[in-house]
Amino acid sequence: QMQLVESGGGSVQVGGTLRLSCGASENIHTLYSMGWFRQVPGKERDWVAIIYQDNLTEYAGSVEGRVTISRDIVRNMMYLQLTNLKPEDTATYYCAARTRGYCGYPCHRPSEYNVWGQGTQVTVSS
Repeated sequence: QMQLVESGGGSVQVGGTLRLSCGASENIHTLYSMGWFRQVPGKERDWVAIIYQDNLTEYAGSVEGRVTISRDIVRNMMYLQLTNLKPEDTATYYCAARTRGYCGYPCHRPSEYNVWGQGTQVTVSS
């Protein structure tokens, strides 16, 4: 079973930048999709960004233009560059992978992902 480990979270001020990293224990180049999700206490986990096997990317409307998802298939790493951070971006961020193959497009429901990291906290203060 693949394992994912996130890092790079922290506390920043409004307008700041963070880069989240997600390391995978196995090769990621054959995965149909990987993504970043976020969750605040008491709310459902929401998708933030998805990257597909063909490097197509997809972003949630709340973050589009401010975040960039990327991956390094040599290092088995995935990244999320967060810029112009806002207080509403405060959440625990999770990376996820789908190891079950094709799930169509779009594929951004949390239930479509079967491997999850432990999460990394991002706090944005004004």
